[in-house]
Amino acid sequence: MIRSELIQKIAEDNPHLFQRDVERIVSTIFDEITGALVRGDRVELRGFGAFSVKKRDGRTGRNPRTGEAVEVEEKHVPFFKTGKLLRDRLNGA
Repeated sequence: MIRSELIQKIAEDNPHLFQRDVERIVSTIFDEITGALVRGDRVELRGFGAFSVKKRDGRTGRNPRTGEAVEVEEKHVPFFKTGKLLRDRLNGA
């Protein structure tokens, strides 16, 4: 599912809301999650999962085309851990 499909689904399920309001709601949710991760905070959606940021240390990598050693800088990457309810539903429990 992509963002526009999510917006469309929410709008269909809530006919009392205008499409532009649904778009604003979805954008606000994503902006808040992104902002929290940028600040280094953890975002937990009960039953769904938790978003956090993990630090990857710098390392020496290899260019796959030439085999030449390349320095890869440290970076922060988003991490998602599924909640128990989501895992159970995926596994038919």
